[in-house]
Amino acid sequence: MYPSDLTDDEWEEIKHFFERPDPRGNKGYHDKRDIINAIFYVIKGGIQWRMMPIDFPPWQTVYNHFSRLNKRGIWEQVLDFLNIKSRIKAERKPEPSYAIVDSQSVKTIYDSKERGFDGGKKSKRKKKAYSC
Repeated sequence: MYPSDLTDDEWEEIKHFFERPDPRGNKGYHDKRDIINAIFYVIKGGIQWRMMPIDFPPWQTVYNHFSRLNKRGIWEQVLDFLNIKSRIKAERKPEPSYAIVDSQSVKTIYDSKERGFDGGKKSKRKKKAYSC
């Protein structure tokens, strides 16, 4: 067991996101929870896929699942679900009522059409926008 592994309660909350969309075909050799735990291990540890411990499924399998889940938008769905659940638990509305957008000027050495004059800083810099 690794610190990045999901607890039983955590897994029960999100396991329905990782069920197969089409029940036909091969069921799969590896347990979905093991694959998700391996993905979390790589992401939390900041390691390369090939450096996963051998008690996880093969790195190619784990990466393949991560990539497919990413393309299907499953990670965003899980994060949205957990965010709403957290807001409800904190006795807040499920959806935020407003958002704050911030921007930052950064120096660049390249010419860009997006470059402009920042009146507050009196300098020509490329705009870098952030949103939450």
